[in-house]
Amino acid sequence: IRPYLLKAFPVNLKLPIEISDELETKVIRATGLLDLASGEITEVAYLKWDSSEKGFPWEQDNYEFSCGTLSKGAKSVEFTIGVDKSSGSYSVNATELLEVKQRAAKLFTEQS
Repeated sequence: IRPYLLKAFPVNLKLPIEISDELETKVIRATGLLDLASGEITEVAYLKWDSSEKGFPWEQDNYEFSCGTLSKGAKSVEFTIGVDKSSGSYSVNATELLEVKQRAAKLFTEQS
């Protein structure tokens, strides 16, 4: 691909995902955008959880882990999400991101 074409036709590598923050007795759900190029997760919006009042799910004493789901129709791919507690950002590490891309490509291109 010629470099000037990339400027004319930017590629959007951000896909909507569902986020689940697992607490000992509760699951906090959110939505966000996974950047398939970097693994960064942005535009996180919690569902039925007020972080300004309760804090972030990963700040809770009974927080266990976070995971994500990338879906297309009835098909989905689950993956581990890391939380940087100092910055409050979610991301997918490089190894996991490569696996997500491979599993998603296989799953979403399969014939039903």
